[in-house]
Amino acid sequence: MSEKRDLIIIGGGPGGYVAALRAAQLRKKVTVIEEDRIGGTCMNYGCIPTKFLLSQTKTWSELRHNPRIEGWGETVRLNWPSVQKEKRAIVDRLVRGTEFLLERNGVEVLKGRGELKSERKVLFCGHAEEKALEAEKIILATGSSSAGLPFLKPDGNTVITHLEALDSEDVPRSLVVVGAGAIGLEIGTIYSRVGTEVTVLEILPTILPGTDRQMAARLERSLKRQGLKIFTEMRIEESFREAGRVCLKGTCLKSGRPFEFGAEKVLLAAGRGPNSEFLREGFGELLDRGGFVQVSARLETAAPGIYAIGDLIGGKLLAHKASHEGIIAAENAAGGSGEMDYGALPMAVFTEPELASVGLTEDEANAAGLQIHVGLFSLQANGRALTLENPEGMVKIIAGRDDRVIGAHILAPFASEMIPEMTLAVRLGLTVQDVSQTIHVHPTVSEAMMEAALKAKGMALHALNQ
Repeated sequence: MSEKRDLIIIGGGPGGYVAALRAAQLRKKVTVIEEDRIGGTCMNYGCIPTKFLLSQTKTWSELRHNPRIEGWGETVRLNWPSVQKEKRAIVDRLVRGTEFLLERNGVEVLKGRGELKSERKVLFCGHAEEKALEAEKIILATGSSSAGLPFLKPDGNTVITHLEALDSEDVPRSLVVVGAGAIGLEIGTIYSRVGTEVTVLEILPTILPGTDRQMAARLERSLKRQGLKIFTEMRIEESFREAGRVCLKGTCLKSGRPFEFGAEKVLLAAGRGPNSEFLREGFGELLDRGGFVQVSARLETAAPGIYAIGDLIGGKLLAHKASHEGIIAAENAAGGSGEMDYGALPMAVFTEPELASVGLTEDEANAAGLQIHVGLFSLQANGRALTLENPEGMVKIIAGRDDRVIGAHILAPFASEMIPEMTLAVRLGLTVQDVSQTIHVHPTVSEAMMEAALKAKGMALHALNQ
């Protein structure tokens, strides 16, 4: 005899628990099945731990390199074990807060694995029990995991993923990062600041593939000045261990020459794969060739009543994307008819400076044959950026023929906090005039968005209109 619910959610990451809370608000009886802690990889092993370590190491780096702070001695150091301890305390606080919200909203949380048996039935496999559950609707939210290379698999010691990198009690002397996406660059930045020799290898022509090329190139130069060694178009072909080091060999696609790099540890950050193995037997038809679950705009799979969200369905693997999908899926499971619109999906990379973007890149707009005008404003003319001693960035706004904002890219301090304004502009179809005529606080970095909007129309006040 199976126990009945309105909704079962398999996976308790950001998309899963947000979906549960939304469904509970709609007065649905909800059960979440999660093998690990509520919050998933993002809260426990990804977004939150990374940002704390970035914050702590940024403070340390700024103090060490500020020429107006004197009196440093060998006794002054960053207490890395203490940093790690506080990081875990912050994560625990957020997890407990989320568990509290789920409990107070009447959401049942089962710790274990969920196996999909039919379109309405799930077998729960816990540590000490198994039981059959039944629900009107099911949401799959099992996320993704770090992908290795055929000849280079993580061992948790010398070849690591972000999980070990963010929880290490020791700082390695050297680190090779495979992949120049957000994860690789953020973790590379953390360790570079605390003295690790960091080398980043990327197979594609630019760092942060898929972002605006001009912005990515400028960020790459900035990161190199900070001490990261970054090499693009590097195809890794083999690995071996020698004298306590992991060595990677391959070919530089730009020059055709072979290369070899070695380090105490290698971080695999070259992509992620969906946690969809549990679907291959019985529900393989729901998966594409890459193992991602295929869904409609309503986030429903080919199996009626089964929805899927987050990294499991591919696209941009972002926690805030998963959360928004969780809301849409929960509402649709409750009888709604909402659809996901990815046209105004923002992203951010928390390096220094930060890089955030939304909408089309300049290359994408040109490839689509759109008539565009671009407003580009350098932070060299932004008073707030100068007071922060961080004027190396810029803001780019891309407008269509009708002056509506179709893309925005920000390389600046606080870019992640600034991008929502541009996300709103893209989502609502606002024009560059709407942005430029909005009063921005002075002095702030956000004024650069106003100036970029003015520049798109040749009316910038603090830059030449050429």
